[in-house]
Amino acid sequence: MVKFRSMTDERGQDGELLPDAQRLTPFGRFLRSSSLDELPELWNVIKGEMSFVGPRPLLMEYLPLYTPEQSRRHEVRPGITGWAQVNGRNAISWADKFALDVWYVDHRSLWLDMRILWRTVRKVLVRDGISAAGEATMSKFTGSES
Repeated sequence: MVKFRSMTDERGQDGELLPDAQRLTPFGRFLRSSSLDELPELWNVIKGEMSFVGPRPLLMEYLPLYTPEQSRRHEVRPGITGWAQVNGRNAISWADKFALDVWYVDHRSLWLDMRILWRTVRKVLVRDGISAAGEATMSKFTGSES
């Protein structure tokens, strides 16, 4: 997935990446708050690797952590925006995000995609749900409790 770089690769003494809030550059903060960091993903749409609408692609390291139900989000092509993004973006829990992604898989339609695109424009303009409470972006997914 093509994106603008909005964070540094700074690491702590233990070799682990520093928290997002410390690695996010001022220009990166602007790119993320305006959602301009997503524009390069249009290249992935042109190449047929992504859709405009679908569950947002997540880090590969999360794959073994998905429950079978959460894995259903991969039954459709990933998107630049999705049902979870217009219903909370990063301000909702991982469980809610996965539930919304699976709901989209089960209910996808042209009408729903049009609704998601319209709501995305509204969300971007008001800059709603950009980050989780107490986070610069979103907390790391560590798996489901069940």
